Amino acid sequence: MSKAAGDEDGGGMETAEQPEVKTPSGAATIGPDWTRVSCPCCVSERVEPLVLVKLGEKVRPETKRWLIRVIGTPQKDGGAALLAHPGEDASGDIIVLSAPRCTLLKATEELGLCKTYHNEEMEAFSYNDRNNFKNADNMEAFLTLAERQYIVKYELDGLRAQRDLRVPGLPDNYTLQHRDSIWRKLGSAGVIVDTLPLHNPDQLKDLSEAWYSGNQLAQPLDSVNGYFGSSVAFYFSFLDFYTWSLLPLAILGLSITYFSGEVQKEMDESLSGSPVTSDEDSGAAVSGHMVQAVFSMLWSTVVMEMWKRRSSSLSYRWGTMHLAERFAEPRPGFHGDLGVNPVTGRVEPLFPGWQRDLRMALVSVPVVGLFLGLVVLGMLCFYWAEAQVQQLHGDWDSLLSQTLLYVPSVLHIAYTNMLGTVYRTVARSMTEYENHREESAFENHLTAKVLVFTFFNCFAVLFHIAFFKQDVPLLRKRLASLLIVTQLLNQVTEVVIPFLVDRFISAPHRTESEDDPQEDKFRNQSALPVFPGLFGEYIELLVQFGYLSLFSCVFPLTAVLLLLNNLTEIRTDAYKICKLFRKPFSPPAANMRVWQIAFEILSFVSVVSNCWLLLLSPWLQKVCRDGGLSGTNILVLAVVVEHVLILVKVIMSVLIPDEPAWIRKKREHIEFTSMQALREQKLH
Repeated sequence: MSKAAGDEDGGGMETAEQPEVKTPSGAATIGPDWTRVSCPCCVSERVEPLVLVKLGEKVRPETKRWLIRVIGTPQKDGGAALLAHPGEDASGDIIVLSAPRCTLLKATEELGLCKTYHNEEMEAFSYNDRNNFKNADNMEAFLTLAERQYIVKYELDGLRAQRDLRVPGLPDNYTLQHRDSIWRKLGSAGVIVDTLPLHNPDQLKDLSEAWYSGNQLAQPLDSVNGYFGSSVAFYFSFLDFYTWSLLPLAILGLSITYFSGEVQKEMDESLSGSPVTSDEDSGAAVSGHMVQAVFSMLWSTVVMEMWKRRSSSLSYRWGTMHLAERFAEPRPGFHGDLGVNPVTGRVEPLFPGWQRDLRMALVSVPVVGLFLGLVVLGMLCFYWAEAQVQQLHGDWDSLLSQTLLYVPSVLHIAYTNMLGTVYRTVARSMTEYENHREESAFENHLTAKVLVFTFFNCFAVLFHIAFFKQDVPLLRKRLASLLIVTQLLNQVTEVVIPFLVDRFISAPHRTESEDDPQEDKFRNQSALPVFPGLFGEYIELLVQFGYLSLFSCVFPLTAVLLLLNNLTEIRTDAYKICKLFRKPFSPPAANMRVWQIAFEILSFVSVVSNCWLLLLSPWLQKVCRDGGLSGTNILVLAVVVEHVLILVKVIMSVLIPDEPAWIRKKREHIEFTSMQALREQKLH
């Protein structure tokens, strides 16, 4: 999308009385009403408020009027071609935005969304062929609420200054430079305080009743996609799919724990910290652990392959399987020297790739290394504290000393959670400093930083206990502590604290009645805290998946605890996004993006982890010694078994297609028709 690609003349500095954009009669503001549109097909008796813009307290009326003109001006003249309403009056601190039909349809094509054609098939939308798409004359039926609101944000982010410009009402020394992001610069100047999508109370009420208020087990994923967007819907779809996929593992874990006396003995020893005598034979127990390990490895592969099939089906149903992300406008935070993009031919900020690489090498990598060092420091403190309480328990052998055995684990878990929270903030700042052009590149680099740290922060201690200390009872105790304490901390920090803050601090200041002006109701929505995003939610699921696939063979009840937690997590996550936070903007998504790769990597690593964990089994070591196998032969056998299981996983992943055959045919058909449409446009 380029708002100013065709206006590249240098021009002089504009004065405050001469705004950058031309104001056609069709976009003039008429009193307190919505701006008008000149296109006859966009005229409507009813305008749907989609987005609220909150202005700074000291913004002058002339600045607000200028901003409304920019928003309403056609795209060919450098505007956003949106509808704007000034709120109560020209001096108010809000602007309410909507979008006319043509703007929505053109953005639908730019984003690469697929919609239902007249033959009931999904096709990539084409503006020139818009009359052949179903409901193309009814935007509320053609596009979801989340899509309409994201398009408004998409157009605002694409606003670029066509020449150097002074904004009316701002000091003379504040200037918009040619090709500056208008929305971002006005935000840094304090003119625009916030931009948020507005809730639809009726739709939100219906969604809440169908989602978390009743006793239903199935999630209304299509309604979630319609109201919150495909990014949010994919998260909840994966959470639902993953949660119910835990059921076979949970049943297996319960069976092994109940029927295996040796497993019960091991768990009692781990929980009590003292040896427990038992006459049970250990053969069945080791067999149970081996079954758990092999089943977990195969389970992780099947789950991820089946999820990819489900994901492709959802992306087709939600019209996001043909998204166009390449060659888009630079992200609002991208900066550099103005020049001509050699690929698109547009005038835009350019930033050399070698400078970005240098910033990553000299800043990002050392900072990540520093935080990894803090993880190691916390691990050393944990070991020291663990040794102290073990010695204390040996001297006292009391209920109090037995309770103290868990204190080091609890404190270390709290430390790692706090360190992870701080690191995520630092990682975002580092990624901003790296100055990535595309939003997708920014998100991928940010996610990669967080994943490296998270893997080290959450699993380093467990790997050290398992493969260096080779202390299976301590590993089992540590895993149990993580599963219980981490889940409780997450529920408290993510739901309980926001609920208490909302109930006793925020809610009393935003009371409203049906007779209140609509503008005041909009302001109340802006008083809610900003939705923190799905980053933390995916991290939580990834860590869960790691505990389950990497270490569950030493603690068979892992899947049981995760299943119970996730059944409540679905409802609490739904509750907080509906009630405790602002409605987020949600860009269209075709899948879980880089998170899906992260889950697959963990699935692969689980083979190595489980194979070597089984080597720690005393029964297996005894069998190998009785069979005359030396230590070297045992290692060779473990490597062979590991490679066989990896080969099995690869074969399974190949045999299970990533998408159903009918989806593959639909995707190829959409790509073919899109190429034909592009060829026809070139001919004309």
